[in-house]
Amino acid sequence: MISTDELRTIVGIIGNIISCFLFLSPVPTFFKIYKAKSVQDFKPDPYLATVLNCMMWVFYGLPIVHPDSTLIITINAIGLFIETVYVTILHLLQHKKRRRILLCILLEAIFMAAVVVITLIVFKTTKKRSMFVGILCVVFNIGMYVSPLTVMSMVIKTKSVKYMPFTLSLFNVLNGIVWMIYALLKFDINVLIPNGLGSLSGMIQLILYAWFYKTNWDDDEKATQKVQLSEI
Repeated sequence: MISTDELRTIVGIIGNIISCFLFLSPVPTFFKIYKAKSVQDFKPDPYLATVLNCMMWVFYGLPIVHPDSTLIITINAIGLFIETVYVTILHLLQHKKRRRILLCILLEAIFMAAVVVITLIVFKTTKKRSMFVGILCVVFNIGMYVSPLTVMSMVIKTKSVKYMPFTLSLFNVLNGIVWMIYALLKFDINVLIPNGLGSLSGMIQLILYAWFYKTNWDDDEKATQKVQLSEI
């Protein structure tokens, strides 16, 4: 019979696979950007935010902060690498905002270093460290879930689901549910809260998709690319 720890590991591996698909979802858009050698009006903000978010979760998963969280480290380390590639592409092709991107990266590095120092010096036990870093992770995750709200409002306004890819919405739900199960198997409120909100957000997107899926699609490629770049 499978133990709780073994089941948790299996669920975590499934969560890693699904999360990888989410991190890789903007690849087609970035391929077009790289091919055109121009980022046009697309902003690096969502990717810079995700870089910091991944760094926070990697730190959270370390044994000195929250023991037995290897699978949280693996997926966020992968996400950190992928998002860094996205930011690098935007930096190389974004001639007007290169300094701004570099400044944001520098500020994120300084903030992350400050979090590490405060966590290790002020909090002496893994329980207290988990609580401190976990709260920060939850706050950043909730902030990132604000982005899909703009897409959902666009769907309602235009009565068109072209702004909200079905596959991405489905994977958002699956990803949230899997990581919720992972968090419940060995109760982790810091993983449970953001993924619960992620599942709710994804379900609302699927409901909207079912409601507006018959709407005719137009060929506005720029709008499609804009949404793809704001999905992370």
